[in-house]
Amino acid sequence: MPLQLELRPGWICPHRLTCGRQALMSLAHLRCGHTFAQLAAGFEVGLATAHRYVTEAVDVLAALAPTLQQAMTTAAAKAFVILDGTLLPIDRVAADRPFYSGKHKKHGMNVQVLTDPFGKLIWASPALPGAVHDIRAARAHGLLDALDTTGVVCWADKAYQGAGHVVRVPYRRRWDKLSEGQKAVNRAHAKTRALGEQAMATLKTWRLLRKLRCSTTRITDLVKAVLTLELIAPA
Repeated sequence: MPLQLELRPGWICPHRLTCGRQALMSLAHLRCGHTFAQLAAGFEVGLATAHRYVTEAVDVLAALAPTLQQAMTTAAAKAFVILDGTLLPIDRVAADRPFYSGKHKKHGMNVQVLTDPFGKLIWASPALPGAVHDIRAARAHGLLDALDTTGVVCWADKAYQGAGHVVRVPYRRRWDKLSEGQKAVNRAHAKTRALGEQAMATLKTWRLLRKLRCSTTRITDLVKAVLTLELIAPA
């Protein structure tokens, strides 16, 4: 699906780009992680113009991302879905304590991701501070209630213990304390969830998400823009 960015009437720019060039600039920012200074130099526009073009493109793409309700409609047609959380690293901010993840030992934003049985992205949540635990984040987004209401079977890791009967998690005991049957269940569970890990790797192929240096208020839109691009990409 070609991306077309609409230029707002009244804009004054000595180096106005075509829609195709604006789309290319936005993709360079998201996929390659180029800074606005690099984009401005490469596309021969002003720094403010580069920022404006990319911001507008991201806003358009983010608005096209599926809502939770739409994602549940998609998920209902699947045999099951896979739920996982990921931490998107960020630069330290002034009030950095809420953004520090003790699990990952770094600052970042928590994003919850749903995939289908083949590891294809279905939905990505708004970003929350990295200190928020995965199950707490899933509850805050209304994801667990939505899964329960829809009746979609979901596979998740140990971080979602107590999430409800529709969320299947592995046995949470030391390996040497598990029975042979429980070990077999955990091995099968891990193989199923491995495809969800591939989806996380897919997100990180967008270099901007490997180390975010923007305002934390913009990260949700960036994630949703990437989700939209992944969903419209040819299979």
